[in-house]
Amino acid sequence: MKRAAWLALVPWPLFAHAMSMSSGDLTITGDRGHYELRMPLYELAHIQNPSRSLFQNIHFSSAGREAKLAASACQAEEGAAIYFCAADYQFAQPPDQVDVACTFPSITVPNHVHLLRAYLGPKNDQAVFDLSFSRATLRFRPPTPLEIAITQFGGGFIRAWGGAVQILFLAALVLAGRSRRELAALAAMFLLGQAVSALLLPYTGWQPAPRFVEAAAALTIAYLSVEILFLPEAGFRWMIAAVLGAFHGLYFHLFLQSTGYRPLLVLAGAALAEILATAVLWFAFSRVRRVARVLRPLQVSACALLAFGVIWFALRLKS
Repeated sequence: MKRAAWLALVPWPLFAHAMSMSSGDLTITGDRGHYELRMPLYELAHIQNPSRSLFQNIHFSSAGREAKLAASACQAEEGAAIYFCAADYQFAQPPDQVDVACTFPSITVPNHVHLLRAYLGPKNDQAVFDLSFSRATLRFRPPTPLEIAITQFGGGFIRAWGGAVQILFLAALVLAGRSRRELAALAAMFLLGQAVSALLLPYTGWQPAPRFVEAAAALTIAYLSVEILFLPEAGFRWMIAAVLGAFHGLYFHLFLQSTGYRPLLVLAGAALAEILATAVLWFAFSRVRRVARVLRPLQVSACALLAFGVIWFALRLKS
């Protein structure tokens, strides 16, 4: 049982990304569209023909007719570690709105996020695509306040569940809570640290690299696992949760910077998602601990999380 738990978690770092984002700009002029894409090079290392695969996974259409890809070119910007593509599309007629289908998560990683900005004369619109939302309509009109709130709150909610690190850290937080009261305190301080970090970081002038954010997130899982295994009676875990939450706030800082979304809406959506996930994980683990106490599920789970964090940190540090 213990060996199976270790073997099940060890391969996860090979496929995990805390940050997986790309951006694109679509400019409509008459019946033609010019699209520019920027994606981190490391997202494409496993793809044999990225220039072909990328354009097979994004499509623009209007009035029910797909725009034709007239020309495209891609090149790697080694200094910036960015893969840059530019393409021209021909629409059947000048569009007043554009339907977009984007399935980049199917060729990169499941939690990949693509931010698309679109321009039609003085009008503009934007959409965020991920595994859950692969289609959107760009209407080039100012969104209503309700649409803004739903989109940005939902963006934070989805991002909180966007990768293995988020879920596994919350699992470690559940293991660290020795009672329901302590778990509530840990979760509250984690959310506070996350929010303070995301809100204050723009004023520091520091821009963390996505790889640094991933490595730091891996260490938060490993550190909390060490606390559980070797310091079972340690106090002030609420303070540790706040500090570790600050590292997770770096992820939302990058997301907010890329999208231009309102921080309070995004962080509120993320907080709701994390509270729900914590409640579900606590319920599941309490049942497991009750029926399989002899297998020491707390220690086994903490060991597996420690292995995940260390391996993932080593892989990100190496890359």
